[in-house]
Amino acid sequence: MRPPSGWGGRAAGGTGRAGAVPYLFLAPAMLLFTLFMAVPIGYTLFLSLRKTKVSGLGLGKGARKEIFAGLDNYAAAIGDGELWAGWLRVLGYGALVLAAMLGLALLFALMLDSARVRLAAFTRISIFLPYAVPGVAATLMWGFLYLPSLSPFGDLSFLGADAVTFSMANVAVWGGTGFNMLVLYTNLRAVPHDYYEAARIDGASEAQIALRIKIPILGPALILTTVFSVIATVQVFTEPTALRPLTNTISSTWSPLMKVYRDAFVTGDPYSAAATSVVIAAISLVLSFGFLRVVKNRAFGEG
Repeated sequence: MRPPSGWGGRAAGGTGRAGAVPYLFLAPAMLLFTLFMAVPIGYTLFLSLRKTKVSGLGLGKGARKEIFAGLDNYAAAIGDGELWAGWLRVLGYGALVLAAMLGLALLFALMLDSARVRLAAFTRISIFLPYAVPGVAATLMWGFLYLPSLSPFGDLSFLGADAVTFSMANVAVWGGTGFNMLVLYTNLRAVPHDYYEAARIDGASEAQIALRIKIPILGPALILTTVFSVIATVQVFTEPTALRPLTNTISSTWSPLMKVYRDAFVTGDPYSAAATSVVIAAISLVLSFGFLRVVKNRAFGEG
């Protein structure tokens, strides 16, 4: 039986309207992304290709002009020894933070998922609570504990040249372990307990269950937390900036982002700061995707 001629048009129109519904739901997120991510990134790229040309003594109207600089700012950023010295410091800092923070997060998640744990809810909240403390407040709190005149640890030097990196890493580990623990613990709670019961029937101990069942299951969650931690670590800014007034061992360019801040707001060179920030973003992407590629290759090789 043939439908009336008008039905096909209405059906096609209905399909078109239905196809537009997902875009209506996505529109607010796309608008926010455009305004607060795409536009700032585009403007940063624009600034990175500009520079100020000074005529004469730089005084008077028209003495300073903004001109096209090409890749000069990028060349200067890549050839800046202060930037690469900052990267070396951040890599050492990141190695400490990632090893301690993710190791503790995994340990706490396994402990909380154990059948013998006591006061699990209170312990879980206690471990997560430092993450809720703002980074500046946490850093200043630890900073006052590090000062010899206020520290309960006596005359130990926590802000000296040999110890300041460890002191900053301690602040990051204290604040970030709880979040990563919660991600890993949530993944463990989603695993059917039949796996564990079957292993116990076969005579496996709790340690064997953790090593041979739980940790392999947590592989994707560990990769996720590692990538997020790498991105956050290479962008370290709060800890050294907040501790800098308390010691003379932290320079204004201790980390790459601190150098960007100094160039943009202290020396008044936003063009160089924009180029440096693009370089930092590129290195962060390389490190993150490089880690993912290594993990993927190892998983493929073992599979």
